[in-house]
Amino acid sequence: MRGLALIAVCLIGLPALAQDPVVPDAAVSGGAEIMSFPSPEAPRGETAAPEPVPHAEAPESVVAGLSSDEVAITANFDGSEITIYGAIKRQSPIPADSRLEIAATIEGPPRSVTIRRKSRRFGIWVNTDSVVVGSAPSFYSVATTGPLDVILQPEEDARNRISVPMVMRSFARPFQVEDPAAFTGAMMAIRIADGTYRVDVGGVKLKDDTLFRADFRLPANLVEGAYKTRIFLLRDGHIVDSYSTAIEVRKVGLERWLYRLAFDQPFVYGVMSLLIAAIAGWGANAAFRALQRK
Repeated sequence: MRGLALIAVCLIGLPALAQDPVVPDAAVSGGAEIMSFPSPEAPRGETAAPEPVPHAEAPESVVAGLSSDEVAITANFDGSEITIYGAIKRQSPIPADSRLEIAATIEGPPRSVTIRRKSRRFGIWVNTDSVVVGSAPSFYSVATTGPLDVILQPEEDARNRISVPMVMRSFARPFQVEDPAAFTGAMMAIRIADGTYRVDVGGVKLKDDTLFRADFRLPANLVEGAYKTRIFLLRDGHIVDSYSTAIEVRKVGLERWLYRLAFDQPFVYGVMSLLIAAIAGWGANAAFRALQRK
């Protein structure tokens, strides 16, 4: 009976709750291999991109589009494919002394994240130290024509926050630990491992230095909101031009109604969940009794 009641509650679409990362001592202290991330105390670059050069004066500019600018989350949603495609518009011949590179990113709505260190105390594992990241993308994927550390200058990365290490926005202060960078590094390593953060070197296909295409896979556990999409044209490690647009991700139909009901009227949602669970339990009990009589 209790199992059936729990199943019934799950069937009506309880909203997924995001869990903060909890990392063991080994992961934070260096026992696990993690990427090298800048310290939270290090400068993060400007929050806004520099003023774009007007296309009429730029020697090269990007013209791009998306296969879809909307993603609808339904009850059976299992992810989505988004294709970014475009071309390079030029006012002069293709430069012969440098190589054209492209980086494309999709960034989900930011969320505050608390990273906790789990340590062994008196024979049991407990949460000890923690670091709060004020704003980290709920999803981040970057596709490039080549390795970012080769095609992109560090100052351009710091200014535009293209690579995964630079994508986090702000850190809560003061820090209560001596090694906050180790916490953020462990968190990003976890998110890269589970596919929340992705780096696809060679994911952008460039043809004749003019046409390009990049395919992105969006997971099933997307957060609702506007997903920022950016495309950067690079030469000699510097950004020649950029393009930005948004993908709207939202729940639709019954899924959206239940989601809004859970947050806007939690009491009504809870009562409805209990009623459905009670009806499901009573129905299952009646069915078993009928089978026993036969």
